[in-house]
Amino acid sequence: MRGKIRRIKFILPLILSHLLICCSSSQEARVIFAVGGTPAELKGWEQLVNGFQWRSGIPIEILLLPADTDQQRQSLIISLEAGVKNPDVFLMDVGWLALFSHSGWLEPLKGIDTAPFFSKVIELSDTYQGNLVALPMYMDGGLLYYRKDLLNASGISGPPKTWENLLSTSLLIQPGMRRERPDFYGFVWQGAEYEGLICDFLEFAGSNGGFILKDGLIRVNTPENRHAVQFMHDLIWKYKISPPTTYTEMKEEQVRRYFQRGDALYERNWPYAWNLHEDEESEVRNRTGIAPIPAPRGAESVSTLGGWHIGVSRFSDAKPEALEFVKYVTSYMGQKKMVLLLGWNPGRQDLYLDREVIEKMPHFSKLKEIFQNAGPRPMVPYYAQVSKIVQTKINGVLAGRYSSDQALKEADEEIAALLKRYRIE
Repeated sequence: MRGKIRRIKFILPLILSHLLICCSSSQEARVIFAVGGTPAELKGWEQLVNGFQWRSGIPIEILLLPADTDQQRQSLIISLEAGVKNPDVFLMDVGWLALFSHSGWLEPLKGIDTAPFFSKVIELSDTYQGNLVALPMYMDGGLLYYRKDLLNASGISGPPKTWENLLSTSLLIQPGMRRERPDFYGFVWQGAEYEGLICDFLEFAGSNGGFILKDGLIRVNTPENRHAVQFMHDLIWKYKISPPTTYTEMKEEQVRRYFQRGDALYERNWPYAWNLHEDEESEVRNRTGIAPIPAPRGAESVSTLGGWHIGVSRFSDAKPEALEFVKYVTSYMGQKKMVLLLGWNPGRQDLYLDREVIEKMPHFSKLKEIFQNAGPRPMVPYYAQVSKIVQTKINGVLAGRYSSDQALKEADEEIAALLKRYRIE
């Protein structure tokens, strides 16, 4: 009950702000842009907004959303379900796009050249029923961090390209490192019961596995997926190159800190960890490399797509002006400003070759290849419920409560029951 009261206290001011904006007597076509984030990110958006207003003469008002991603999502859903005309423009996590598109809340973005953006992302995430409904503002994807110094000292020429190679090099290096660092492990990754586990699972399964859409419905009980989940279990309990705490507490920050204090050979994480690893107080500064996620033998590397996309509300009463704002912030100079200000990974491919960008962030030259292989989670409106089922079952395998066969069989059964409940058959 106390949680509900807190949520109501937050939502009421938001609704009131929508009403004040809607009831404004101004005759000017004004664009309301809803955005949340850190103080630094909000300052970056303020600079972009000021630049757009100065060039276009179109007034923009920023509607601040909470920093918490789930609260941002809920705030937008409240407005869009009610058909409120504001906000006109907003950011969306890539995981929300299917729901927002399927619900008919996004206005098609017409007259935009998508060639500079990652084509796979545009096709699989930002296009719905043949219409472009969003554009990537910030890219994210899973990648492999590795200790260059430790590989070189062992005569290993480069990072592993397959999971089997990651295992063999971990087993080679880990014993020697344990003499000085008893808590040293070959590989740290996200295994706790949350969305990050799904992202890792998709990468372990690679291009031959992951979520399988059959006749538009999700299936997870496949030989490739069973093999991937069993391998995840074995990294912890059979080969012992991942910590026993992997399935209980390993999320992004726990994994990042473990690697950064020098206690791991390999780390699966997102690009944000790079700048932290290169901090002056980091134990792995100037010793870290990045590479694509390894692939299963005979398959291709897959990086789970993350990031933020920008779109226009179907209920907006300032659609032409809102579209101009979207064009501005996703332009070469608009996204470059956010790169230089915040270190954001842009949605435009051409910025990964920009001399000024590469000079400031040399690791960007490798990120482009990784993002070209990035794939989204299933773009279905009921994905959140499916994810919860699958992450619970996979985490159960890591904990030893299920076999991989049992877990994925039960996952498929529960997914089928879920879809039947929603009359999706």
